[in-house]
Amino acid sequence: MPWNRPLIIGILVVLLAISWWRLQSDDQELRRSQLLMGTVVEIVAGGESSDKLEAAVDAAFAEMTRLDQLLSRHHQKSDVSRLSQSDTGTEVSVETAEVIALGLNVAQRSGGAFDLTLGQLKALWGFDQESPTVPGQTALSAALDGIGPAALSLQGQEVNKRSSLLQVDLGGIGKGYAVDRAIAVLKEHGVTSAAVNAGGDMYLLGPHAELAGRAERPWRIGIQHPRHQETLLETVQVSNRAVVTSGDYERVFEEDGVRYHHIFDPKSGLPARGCQSVTIIADSVALADALATAAFVLGPATGLQLLTQYPEAEGLVVAADGTLHSSPGWARYRVAP
Repeated sequence: MPWNRPLIIGILVVLLAISWWRLQSDDQELRRSQLLMGTVVEIVAGGESSDKLEAAVDAAFAEMTRLDQLLSRHHQKSDVSRLSQSDTGTEVSVETAEVIALGLNVAQRSGGAFDLTLGQLKALWGFDQESPTVPGQTALSAALDGIGPAALSLQGQEVNKRSSLLQVDLGGIGKGYAVDRAIAVLKEHGVTSAAVNAGGDMYLLGPHAELAGRAERPWRIGIQHPRHQETLLETVQVSNRAVVTSGDYERVFEEDGVRYHHIFDPKSGLPARGCQSVTIIADSVALADALATAAFVLGPATGLQLLTQYPEAEGLVVAADGTLHSSPGWARYRVAP
């Protein structure tokens, strides 16, 4: 995808307890946002002096900007653009190789439900343009020819393509990786309590910042109902975890009375129809991002079965008929009504 999910988490409504923002005594809090990767990225950090927080947040944004230049297909000189333009492949940065390695792992384990090679297909639909449209079957078949987990291979930092026509897109995982790196930079600067939100790809670092006379507690996140924007399905509480949702309402258009969204089934080239939304809690945003897409494409039963291969990940799935399904470990994050 181009890197753009709606900010209201699009999929998640963040319940960042008001008491945390009312920091007391000598506690500090810094909240800043920038337009990056096609979306609004917000960083909130607390618990340090204002000078330290400024330096930490500046460094985190700088790291995300640097990664955008490497991972986005919308930058002509990015690793991804160079790879797509090459005939057989090219050497990429360490960071891009890490993203591709994780993406290939999820692609293989999901039977291709998550796919790094959908660049032609995504361009064909034009969801990042003003007027997306439904492609014809001939064009769809051409865009799907030769794609899949076997179409890319990675050896160290050398990426090889099976076809010169193959177009790579890391939109389903690259933004999550950038959030992970931003968190790592904040940690390097001594920050122990922070939230990084890139249009709905989130990581919640630590518990809430320490408040004078108050006990620390996890962050609380409300999961939006995919059909009723003002309604919460559930509330979860997390610390040092990623929370990501993929939903069929994030980017949508209608043509001839049919509703189309941007999460494609690589087998058909059409929007996947088995789910309304999938929320993943995991230990990294990049992994949660990829698993949310894969589970959405696979549907409730097979999608949750995929999560059993990743013990660090739990999921909540809203099926196409609106029924809720969750992995066994999801309950430990759920806040009782």
